[in-house]
Amino acid sequence: MDKNNESLKIGLNAVWGLLLSAGVMVAGIYAASQIGILLVAGGIMPEGSASPISGIFTAILLGIVIRNLIGIPEIFEAGIDFAVKYALRAGIILLGLRLSLGEALKLGAWGLPLIVACITTGLFVTLYFTRKLNQSNRLGTLIATGTGICGITAIMATAPVIKARENEISYAVANITIFGLIGMLFYPYLAHFFFADNPVKAGLFLGTAIHDTAQVTGAALIYAQVYDANEVIDVATITKLTRNVFIIAVIPFVSYLFFHNRLKNGEDGAGELPKWYKLFPLFILGFLLMSLLRSVGDATAASGGQAFGLFSPGTWQEFHSFWSSFGSTYMLGLAMAGVGLSTNLRVFKGMGITPFYIGLVAAIAVGSVSLLLIALFGDLVAV
Repeated sequence: MDKNNESLKIGLNAVWGLLLSAGVMVAGIYAASQIGILLVAGGIMPEGSASPISGIFTAILLGIVIRNLIGIPEIFEAGIDFAVKYALRAGIILLGLRLSLGEALKLGAWGLPLIVACITTGLFVTLYFTRKLNQSNRLGTLIATGTGICGITAIMATAPVIKARENEISYAVANITIFGLIGMLFYPYLAHFFFADNPVKAGLFLGTAIHDTAQVTGAALIYAQVYDANEVIDVATITKLTRNVFIIAVIPFVSYLFFHNRLKNGEDGAGELPKWYKLFPLFILGFLLMSLLRSVGDATAASGGQAFGLFSPGTWQEFHSFWSSFGSTYMLGLAMAGVGLSTNLRVFKGMGITPFYIGLVAAIAVGSVSLLLIALFGDLVAV
């Protein structure tokens, strides 16, 4: 009976956190629209213009303010965590309905050289400066994997392998979060400055220069809302998901470097690598399955007049448009509000400022390499 009561309590706590995240999302969308109305009314923008401020952007900032100035009671934490983890994954999976499987795989393949270059830069710049500045090898390894591959997911997958301490994990997560957050809020405008006429290049930049999947998705949503370029969401999402797949190869490689350095320095450091399937982000498969569903539906609608022999082309169009929009607008919006509400800026206290500088240099290096390579070779990427 006590166990059932405990489960019920956890479930109710999750509901409260989800409601708070939803409220922040709605408030952010409303505030952004009101800013646009005020700018038009003041003559700053022409009549009929969309708001230059994204609702997602506003929701994230509002969440950060609530977390750091007001505080979040413990009763909300479970639901906020659920929004960040599971609403994000659900939203990304539903985004698969926006593209056929062929388009998704083609873009992922075309972006591979850029992705490899950015991952390599993130890893080696971080590890180089960690060694030169005599910082914790564990902390440097965590920041390297987070910067190079997929943010917090990579950190949490690497931490048990190298036996990282709690304060090192917290600092690495905070490091990745703050620079990824800065990128999420400002890189959409930087991408438009450099690649205003090319949403493919803009999406590639967002997908390779920003650390965490949630942050990439948020940046793409901001770009799409401000500049009315939904294609950027597709490109950025596929680029980031392709980059995430490298977690399977990169974490064992970085862990090997960590243990090799410890052995060379005469330190103990036995540890076992997780099974490969535990390193694979399963929501990538969900995204690809939705893309496959879209492909089969489109093909059967075109050849036989009915999608899957059941739905008219118009009904099938309404179905996949509704669910992909639901994923990008509500599921991802809920997750982005949760990102803001879970961003605690106080974690940097206690471990010094030097690892923060290492994360800064790595973030700048990855962003610079991404910008340079896209400017030089971005026209070769076809969709």
